[in-house]
Amino acid sequence: MTVEFKRLDDKLTVSGQLSATDVAALAEQGVKVLICNRPDGEGNDQCSFTEIQTEAEKHGMQCHYLPVVSGRVEDGDAEAFGKVLDETTEPVHAYCRSGMRSTTLWALSQGDKQPLSEIVSAARKAGYDMSGVAARIAGQAEGGRDLASYDVVIVGAGAAGIATAASLKKRNHAMSIAIIDPADVHYYQPGWTMVGGGIFRPEQTARTMASLIPQGVDWIKAAVAAFDPDRDTVILEGCRLIRYQRLVVAPGLKLNWDGIEGLVDTLGQNGVTSNYRYDLAPYTWELVQNLKSGRALFTQPPMPIKCAGAPQKAMYLSGDYWRQQGRIDDIDIEFYNAGAVLFGVKEYVPALMKYVERYQAALNFNHKLTKIDGPRKVATFEATDGEGNSHTVEREFDMIHVVPPQTAPDFIRSSPLADDAGWVDVDQTTLRHKKYDNIWSLGDAMNAPNAKTAAAARMQAPIVANNILYDMGKGRGVAHYNGYGSCPLTVERGKIVLAEFGYGGKLLPSFPTWLLDGTKPSWMAWFLKEKMLPPIYWKGMLKGKEWMAQPVIDDQ
Repeated sequence: MTVEFKRLDDKLTVSGQLSATDVAALAEQGVKVLICNRPDGEGNDQCSFTEIQTEAEKHGMQCHYLPVVSGRVEDGDAEAFGKVLDETTEPVHAYCRSGMRSTTLWALSQGDKQPLSEIVSAARKAGYDMSGVAARIAGQAEGGRDLASYDVVIVGAGAAGIATAASLKKRNHAMSIAIIDPADVHYYQPGWTMVGGGIFRPEQTARTMASLIPQGVDWIKAAVAAFDPDRDTVILEGCRLIRYQRLVVAPGLKLNWDGIEGLVDTLGQNGVTSNYRYDLAPYTWELVQNLKSGRALFTQPPMPIKCAGAPQKAMYLSGDYWRQQGRIDDIDIEFYNAGAVLFGVKEYVPALMKYVERYQAALNFNHKLTKIDGPRKVATFEATDGEGNSHTVEREFDMIHVVPPQTAPDFIRSSPLADDAGWVDVDQTTLRHKKYDNIWSLGDAMNAPNAKTAAAARMQAPIVANNILYDMGKGRGVAHYNGYGSCPLTVERGKIVLAEFGYGGKLLPSFPTWLLDGTKPSWMAWFLKEKMLPPIYWKGMLKGKEWMAQPVIDDQ
């Protein structure tokens, strides 16, 4: 049976034990150097190094015997391995029993040559967990000394991370807490839709990070490279180690702008914009104001994404402006959704459809944006029919609002904390990690099947804070998350359909229907979005004030 060759970088592949047939296959792929990291006689079924070398030499390959006992990779072994790599520009293949020792040697040899996060990510893609090796590299750089140790370490200083720190401090001021985040600026991202609609100014949605870190919480201004949960350690870029008693993972998600061919090259020009970026939302409003006639496209990528209603919010606010300006009959509005429905909770669809009709918008489901040619102003979609057959659709545009595909951050996807899809694997009610009992996650990076919104994080933060303290023996019970999320759908300037729902699409309204019926457009919901939610965010949620977000606790 032929062994699987796994690529670590442009030069090196690794695998388990080779046979003569495998050597021939490697030669066909252009490999010129072989490294054997498995001692002879380790297994009854393995070919000896001499047998492999004899076959390799028939194909003009150089061979190196660098045997390492399983579990005993020494620094000198890694140095020798790295020397072989450095001395050749030709393709190299290394093997052992499973490829793990060879990958470990490579990772250790690259510790001072490339970022730890890239080392861990490349190994993870090949099927090898190098988080413990990353901690070893970091420990060597630090002289074996940990940088610091905390009761609670929080990765991410977005809405979820800061709110959790504030809720923890509110409950127990004495505990030591650190937040890890390299950003200088914190953004109120729900406000960017309003910037793109000409309602908010961009600067209203930004604050300095230093002004928002809760008092008594240390801010470690650095990027995370990897996690070593077996040793309760976070490894930072630059080879620093942070130890924790309990860990909260809340780094948000990654906007994969490169996931659409040509998008990066044309963003912010040629009529291509997105409210998913602070610097581009003003361009959305500029395009909306300047478009007098033509075709405006609005796209939505496959789920999950941050705020699933945001792609169509941009369409509604744009359509409302064009209608008010008397241009609606001269502008063709088209919505392209990679999914199969307008909105995932059916109770809100009738109200939304009335606005789709008002703005004469054409709905195109199962259409995924794959490419943009900015200079030609052409968007390419992959359309899928009911039988799963796909074909390509091209549409010219005068303006296009793009929402990029979204994933968990790379350092999460390559970590032992992730599920098969790359998101942090948690219990959906307690938000505790399924494998590591002293780790919790909330916000956009975890895998609970809730809407990824700031409103969800507002509910989750007090729950995580409560459950951490209970785990420390300082609380009275476990709190449970019901999947609450909120999406204020801005259907026109002055009215909002306030979608509030939990797991399974269950409606979870915050107000009685006689006061505010979320399934219908409401001026009160608009007032809440425009006037109330920003100060609730800045002065409430990020300060540990849990207005309408008190966790429900199961007393033990």
